[in-house]
Amino acid sequence: MKNEHLGSSFDDFLMEEGIQEEVTRNALKRVIAWQVTQAMESAKLSKTAMAKKMDTSRSALDRLLDPENSSVTIQTLEKAARAVNKRLVMCLVDEGETVHDACCQCAAV
Repeated sequence: MKNEHLGSSFDDFLMEEGIQEEVTRNALKRVIAWQVTQAMESAKLSKTAMAKKMDTSRSALDRLLDPENSSVTIQTLEKAARAVNKRLVMCLVDEGETVHDACCQCAAV
């Protein structure tokens, strides 16, 4: 029996509205800002200490940690990762492939 209340997916809705890339980009930035914040807390690093370890300014770190600010360079992300003893992993994902599957493949490399 088909569920009459089952509609299109949220991704379909975002594509129809023409905002999927923007929403995905903003969500990714929020996740990265949260991950860096969590790593700083685990390492007991203040913003000042983190900025010093990254060899950058406190304002550059604030931009990285601001979930609304999407203008962060790969270099800044790499510096932040190294400062908390992590590494940055990025990869291209085929259309239709889940990010989870893509990340598992990238991590295996």
